Amino acid sequence: MKIVGIDEAGKGPVIGPMCVAGVLMEEGRMHLIDGLGLKDSKKLTPKRREFFDGEIKKIVDGWFVLEVSAHQIDELRTVMTMNEIMVKAFARVLENLKPEHAFLDAADVNEARFGRNVQGSCKHHLTVTSRHKADATYPIVAAASIIAKVQRDHAVGTLREEVGDFGSGYPADPKTIRFMREWFREHNGFPEWVRHSWKTTSNVAAAAAQRTL
Repeated sequence: MKIVGIDEAGKGPVIGPMCVAGVLMEEGRMHLIDGLGLKDSKKLTPKRREFFDGEIKKIVDGWFVLEVSAHQIDELRTVMTMNEIMVKAFARVLENLKPEHAFLDAADVNEARFGRNVQGSCKHHLTVTSRHKADATYPIVAAASIIAKVQRDHAVGTLREEVGDFGSGYPADPKTIRFMREWFREHNGFPEWVRHSWKTTSNVAAAAAQRTL
């Protein structure tokens, strides 16, 4: 039986893309992933993630990463919710890898509903296990989590080289907010690698506009 694990990196940031990764493995070879002793990608240093990224790609039967830019997220959010975007993205990854069973890190407060929605959005037949924090329970989801995070790290690193250090890109990061504020003052707007549909973006714009009055 072909098994896939799926996880995302970058659902919440206000800057940069979101990456949704899937890892495919024959059930009889799953012990190879178990043997890596993977942990949740957030608990690993970037260096360890890079190491595991290479090791995972050597042993799996297939992998696929869907990268959704900030601009694409903004466009999609004019017609659907973030939850619906997540369902669509997970289904796209599954259609690329075509497993018989998928373990998903649920991107919805209701994990069973998320699983049903993803399953219903797939064109091929499969069964689904959808759990919160699945990367801490299923090594194949931890593997997907690492691949997603490494790809996002690379995308963010490239962007940082082009535009300057904006911190992590997350709304809770003061460095990110400071960077956005300065960018807005200088350019009187935001570029397309900033998520315009995020509340953070309109808050920064409103605060900057008040200061210039």
